[in-house]
Amino acid sequence: MGSFLNCAAWRIAHGENFLKGRSHCPDCGHALGALDLFPVLSWLFLRGKCRYCGKKIPARYPLTELFFAAVTVACLLRFDLTVLCLRNYIFLCCLFCLSLVDLESYIIPDGCLIVSAAAWVLALPFVGMGWQEILLSVAAAAVFGGGLLGISLILDKLLKKESLGGGDIKLFAVMGLYLGFLPSLFAVLLACILGLLLGLIRKKGGNGEERIPFGPAIAAATAIMLLWGSGLADWYIGLFRGV
Repeated sequence: MGSFLNCAAWRIAHGENFLKGRSHCPDCGHALGALDLFPVLSWLFLRGKCRYCGKKIPARYPLTELFFAAVTVACLLRFDLTVLCLRNYIFLCCLFCLSLVDLESYIIPDGCLIVSAAAWVLALPFVGMGWQEILLSVAAAAVFGGGLLGISLILDKLLKKESLGGGDIKLFAVMGLYLGFLPSLFAVLLACILGLLLGLIRKKGGNGEERIPFGPAIAAATAIMLLWGSGLADWYIGLFRGV
């Protein structure tokens, strides 16, 4: 799945249809054979090079494949073999894919957000959510999406430039849908911290003038809260009990 999402993200970022056509080398365009398509192992076997043109294959591919394998295991351990696990796994797939697209093209694809929202709705009859919990989740989506839209409009006027992209705001709304109020609040704070760290890393590696994609930070914070949010929230609140 990590390999597929990598391919899908690259094609989305470069305006290609990820549902049609064989995988190909991004440099020479040669269609890849079976030996080229084993996640991680093909990269190691080929020593990180395309066997048709000899160009280097970025280490991003095996690293992200290993990373998403760990995400898959974490999701299964957290939610077991349930519909809730499937729903959240689809969401994690979308978060992973949109992060890769945003890092490369500064765009959060609407398709990832639509699939995430659709998975949440379709799973409702099977995940044991009552009407009150459903309404609270929808309200959280409206509050975090609408609230951050309002804040971004104010900042746009003050800073005379775009502060938050439309994709970021829609992602915050979907985050609220999955996490609810309190975990979403923690996710927003964590996303800001991760966004600052990402900005420092990218500026250190470049000329300091690059745009900083916020989507990966939001996605990472959302995934962390989705998988381990209850424990993190309890730990954080516990820090103030003795104060």
